[in-house]
Amino acid sequence: MACRANLGIVWLCAAAMLAPGAASLAAGNEPARPEVAVDFPVASAVRVAGDLKQTRFVLDLDRKIDLRAFLLSDPYRVVIDTPQVSFHLAPKAGEAGRGLIKAFRYGLVMPGGSRIVFDLAGPAKIGKAYVLDAANGQPSRLVVELEAVDRAAFNRLLARSSSPEPAKDTGPPGPVADTPGSPGVADGRLVVVIDPGHGGLDNGTQASTGESEKDLVLAFGTALRDRIEQGGRFRVVMTRTDDTFIPLAERVRIARNNGASLFVSIHADALPRHEGDARGATIYTLSDRASDREAERLAEAENKADAIGGVDLTEEPTEVADILIDLARRETRTFSNRFARLLMSEMKTSARMHKHPLKSAGFRVLKAPDVPSVLVELGYVSNNADLRQMASEEWRSKTVRSVAKAIEAFLAKRVVSAAPVD
Repeated sequence: MACRANLGIVWLCAAAMLAPGAASLAAGNEPARPEVAVDFPVASAVRVAGDLKQTRFVLDLDRKIDLRAFLLSDPYRVVIDTPQVSFHLAPKAGEAGRGLIKAFRYGLVMPGGSRIVFDLAGPAKIGKAYVLDAANGQPSRLVVELEAVDRAAFNRLLARSSSPEPAKDTGPPGPVADTPGSPGVADGRLVVVIDPGHGGLDNGTQASTGESEKDLVLAFGTALRDRIEQGGRFRVVMTRTDDTFIPLAERVRIARNNGASLFVSIHADALPRHEGDARGATIYTLSDRASDREAERLAEAENKADAIGGVDLTEEPTEVADILIDLARRETRTFSNRFARLLMSEMKTSARMHKHPLKSAGFRVLKAPDVPSVLVELGYVSNNADLRQMASEEWRSKTVRSVAKAIEAFLAKRVVSAAPVD
């Protein structure tokens, strides 16, 4: 398509000016899931003991594993990376800590890898971090011993602390095209990337009745993929197809590496109790300034997910000032806004929309400079009526049809615009 080709040229001209983004991770406890055939180590119990001077964390395992521990600041955190572990812990394990550990989260961050993140009550150092062999009737145990230090000492330790490997080295789920900016490299079809938000450690918003945003949006995204693939005209790439966490920067990279013509991120919101009640679907596009206070709140919550999950964001690339990149962004935003209006028109025939359905804010996941992108909030898990709908297969099927119709109409116009002129 002509516009996409122009953006590709713009991108090639400026590609050398872009620094690769560091991977970033989010947080939340991993819920119980069905057993799978793979025999992963099992964590069966956890204990935290100590005070604000010294604290010990102990995790019981059915076998010995390797670990890697490092510090992060602002807020103070300790991160423990391990091979993939099946966490069979009490449902609210980690919500209340003790001593130097205010709380902790755990779960899958990538296929083959799990992570535990401690939120600290203050600056601390990792005195010891090790795994004991099973002995004397005791299981293998992962042990982390923390000791309080002052901020200056913490900063010195932080400088020496190893940082996590970029998640992109593990390879994103789903197929990845060879060349950024070339739509449909695999088979010539235009590509739409569907991005179910959150996953793994990051539950997203949580309903009072237990439903997690990450599960609701994955079900919707999978159904949307299946609906589009039935037509066969466009290729669909999912950023995740299971309960795996994908960092925000990685989601953008998946879209760009697949030469996507459209990126649709699926989420569900929740309104804090003190702010009253709200319901209905909302469609967001990227803007440097939020369209209203609620949009700003939501963008801040989504963008903080990486920091909460235990990865330093200081390595994220700064805004690129080059004029070519700026032109690409402006053109992309125009197409994003055009798709948002089309999507709203289709969705209102099948789903209740928010009283202000079109909004904008600075979502990091929408920042690919050459891929039109929107973020769809299906509704509010804090509203009982919206929650019932999002959990309903009938509502999901009906709404998926309307979203698919908008996607297909948008991409069809771009196919026409890309046709050669005689």
